[in-house]
Amino acid sequence: MGSDFRRVAIRELVATGAARLQTGPFGSQLHKHDYVTSGIPVIPTEGIGRGRIRADVDFPNVCLEKAAELERHKLKKGDILFARRGIQATGLSAYVDSDHVGSLCGTGAILLRVDGKQVHPRFLAAYLATEEAFHWLRTHAVGAVMPNLNTEIISELSVPLPSFRIQIEIGKFVASLDDRIDLLRQTNATLEAIAQALFKSWFVDFDPVRAKAEGREPEVAAQGSASDAGGRMPGAPMDAATAALFPSEFEESELGLIPKGWCIARLSDLVELAYGRALKASDRVAGEVPVYGSGGITGWHDVALVKCPTIIVGRKGSVGTIYWEDRPCHPIDTVFFVRPKEAPLTLCLQVLRSLGLDKMNTDAAVPGLNRENAYRLEVVVAPAAVRDAWDKVVAPIYAAISNNNRCYEVLAKLRDTLLPRLISGKLRLPEAEGEVEAVA
Repeated sequence: MGSDFRRVAIRELVATGAARLQTGPFGSQLHKHDYVTSGIPVIPTEGIGRGRIRADVDFPNVCLEKAAELERHKLKKGDILFARRGIQATGLSAYVDSDHVGSLCGTGAILLRVDGKQVHPRFLAAYLATEEAFHWLRTHAVGAVMPNLNTEIISELSVPLPSFRIQIEIGKFVASLDDRIDLLRQTNATLEAIAQALFKSWFVDFDPVRAKAEGREPEVAAQGSASDAGGRMPGAPMDAATAALFPSEFEESELGLIPKGWCIARLSDLVELAYGRALKASDRVAGEVPVYGSGGITGWHDVALVKCPTIIVGRKGSVGTIYWEDRPCHPIDTVFFVRPKEAPLTLCLQVLRSLGLDKMNTDAAVPGLNRENAYRLEVVVAPAAVRDAWDKVVAPIYAAISNNNRCYEVLAKLRDTLLPRLISGKLRLPEAEGEVEAVA
């Protein structure tokens, strides 16, 4: 990336006192037995995403006394965390926002703190999230099997440094895009929680049946709001036609009490877990069709193996991972894709998530999910009318999730396209803002 701005190595910033670079606490300072259920969060390697701390990772915690011992590793707003080790994580860095102030830098991270006078932390974080910086860090990491970064390597990274005013403007611009992307992610997390709450209410706790057995009016679900999905609001009274589909009694089964008239079936009665097809890495570099491995999207192709909505289930490596995909896609040979038999795809998704497939590793060397073992799992099956009623309520939720995903992808692609040009000085901010407004 050519740049119209002068460049400065991070070591120069450290030497002049404009930055501080330090490794997270060593293993002798922080052990697994120090972790507690609740307390002060510790940001681990897997919590560091591309530019931001991930919201989908559960952090370990330490008690207040332990946190006091690790005071020098306490995070401030504007700090930047580097993932120090790991094939997937090395090269990633994340900006510490107000939500994570007071947390601790984990043992697998490196902390960079700038004074905010010569270098604006949001601008620096934006640069570190570019492909140029990410690639440089990965290339210079040491260790062929397990790449590692250290403070010496990071200190040699050269960063472009425009005027402080331009740094502030670029930092704010990127932060505003990231905020919009985060809002879409948070909205989707809420919508997904609504769908899960409804599934638990109807098909696990059998709330409508219990309500009728106790002489109460059933509700759509126990909590949440599906108003953003254009669907019915959980917690509101269930309409009479849907309520009539549920019995008011239970009966015994091999899985315990279930609603009268419902049955027990094997997973194989509900879905087919079809094998994905191998695709060379060199064929995953172009096209508009997402290519799925057990860790999620691994690239893009121009031909779809699956042309209708499906569910991707991790088979090798990341066993039991589950992804919803409503676009044509290409699952590779490390995953299964789902063909529904006796249930709507939206219901199959929740059933699969409830079965704990991630705990069913059957291979010692490379984690693997045996399809026949999964097929033997037993599930409670409601009559077709109840399954259809479920889909009528939940399908709009997943339509909204899919729409938000498309918006997220457009914004992320735009950010990743504009950011290098802004940081290099090849594009000015008013032009970048105009491009964003054009797709807003």
